[in-house]
Amino acid sequence: METWLRKEMATMIGERVADAYILPHQGRYRLASFESGRIKERRSLSNEGGRQVIAYFKYRANMAVTEHRRPQSGGISWPTGMGIINLRLSTVGDFAGRESLVIRFIYPVSEDYQLLVPTQWQSLHQLVLNRGLILFAGPLGAGKTTTMYRLAREIKKDQIVMTIEDPVEIEEPWFIQTQVNELAGMSYQELLRVSLRHRPHVLIIGEVRDSMTAKMAIRAGLSGQLVLATVHARSAAGVYSRMNQLGVSEVDLLQAVTGTCYQRLLPLRQGGVAVLFDLAKQCKLSNENVMSTVWHQHLREAVKDGKITQETAKKFAAG
Repeated sequence: METWLRKEMATMIGERVADAYILPHQGRYRLASFESGRIKERRSLSNEGGRQVIAYFKYRANMAVTEHRRPQSGGISWPTGMGIINLRLSTVGDFAGRESLVIRFIYPVSEDYQLLVPTQWQSLHQLVLNRGLILFAGPLGAGKTTTMYRLAREIKKDQIVMTIEDPVEIEEPWFIQTQVNELAGMSYQELLRVSLRHRPHVLIIGEVRDSMTAKMAIRAGLSGQLVLATVHARSAAGVYSRMNQLGVSEVDLLQAVTGTCYQRLLPLRQGGVAVLFDLAKQCKLSNENVMSTVWHQHLREAVKDGKITQETAKKFAAG
């Protein structure tokens, strides 16, 4: 098993797959991957073969191999010819006790980071120079962490950068990287308190997930630091309303938030993916999750220039 599995893993890593799935299906298991916005079926496994693959990864990640129902998470380092790739694992059993596994591939911040509209990177550069809190939104796997890390590396090369994550996705030797560990008393809130005392020039918050974290992110943004954080929202404009729902007043949003950025990874006509951003600089509370006219303009131009297909433009028109 290990020989074919290693070959399959090498192939997926070479294709820059975002996630891999081992899923029960009609008395068997199937191996699938998620890449360029699509699910790709890769291999059919016997019921026993699928369970062995899941047990193999759980053993490597020091997870409870005999536990098949309760959710578990873990991580391992996977050696490749390009260096070490970190894998984040998540398992859960269904109503019949059949376990599934999701593998998230965490790639190093690389130089092949493609932008659908290259001039947008300069716009982000200008935004981070203003300090304050900049919030990033987009679905899982949209590259938000990669964007924040690249900005921190390029803009603040000679300054202290601190991250608060759950878990750490990208290892960066020049950053102070902290990881949430509730059992050790290292919650998001406690690490945020530490960061305010530690005084980094740049603070990266993996996710604003509750009212306390939202208010402390605002406090950090008002302290003069550059704070980069992610939050669940369906548009750049919707980020403000989401923060308001988490208990942040409109006045605090106006004072602390420098701007918001929604991003997606779009599949290119010639293969690969590229990032498209939608930026909002004005605090405006609205229940409408709509994309800006600039977003739609960039999609039309990308179709005209042959970068993406018309089908891709339609698919991502709503973000």
